[in-house]
Amino acid sequence: MQKITRADVVITGSSKLAIALKYDIGYSGAPVVLAKGAHLLARHIKKQATEHNVPIHEDKSVAHFLYKHGKVGQEIPNELFQAVAEVLAYVFQLRHRQN
Repeated sequence: MQKITRADVVITGSSKLAIALKYDIGYSGAPVVLAKGAHLLARHIKKQATEHNVPIHEDKSVAHFLYKHGKVGQEIPNELFQAVAEVLAYVFQLRHRQN
């Protein structure tokens, strides 16, 4: 759970799912799943994200696919690379504007 503080974004599927992702721009691979959870654990992930200013993005279909097929500590499935890349691009643009 401490890894959530290093996440770039948390993708949620309403209140039931939350998946924390990290993308290392200097690394050529895909984003990595830092944490994932359902119900109570999802609420905890979202709370930690809020407390540490990690953006939360709701996308039910991406969250469900990541929850089912993503593995903590591993890169996201190839099928979601485009969808997650779009979310991360938006998050990185927001950060750049704030600085």
